[in-house]
Amino acid sequence: MTEEIIIAGFGGQGVLSMGKILAYSGAMQDKEVSWMPSYGPEMRGGTANVSVIISDERISSPIISQFDTAIILNQQSLDKFQSAVKPGGILLYDPNGVFNPPTRKDINIYKVAATEKASELGMAKVFNMIVLGAFLQVKPVVTEEFIEKGLLKSLPERHHKMIPENLKAVQTGKAIVETVHVL
Repeated sequence: MTEEIIIAGFGGQGVLSMGKILAYSGAMQDKEVSWMPSYGPEMRGGTANVSVIISDERISSPIISQFDTAIILNQQSLDKFQSAVKPGGILLYDPNGVFNPPTRKDINIYKVAATEKASELGMAKVFNMIVLGAFLQVKPVVTEEFIEKGLLKSLPERHHKMIPENLKAVQTGKAIVETVHVL
């Protein structure tokens, strides 16, 4: 099993953190992982993306241009990465930042109203974990036990008190993901 993932959105949405938590979780589950962030000089408000590879086998290169999964949090990222999802792959998006939803018919498309749900529940700080939960419901590349270990490893110790809220957000994402189109 090898899963090549791009997570993309605006800086400040937790894109890089989500990728790091996913990569650490994979590593804790004895998988080979790669985490390669990319962001503009603007940081918050600018575009940010991260590619994550989780594999049972050695990863030959962290540089990828086609993805098994794209997790998209804004229109600019959808415009840039929709065509890079491999046929048969997965595109998961939050409709809050996407005005022209994906239209491809050769991929599986899911949406998660994570921004809306995070606001409704007062969980804005863990919005990205709602998205991660939705992805793991669709494609369980790591188990929840290892998500907790990944959070422990990637979050600074001063934020460890937020781990239960992060895990609750993962469960929320799993519960609210919606199928838009499946092959």
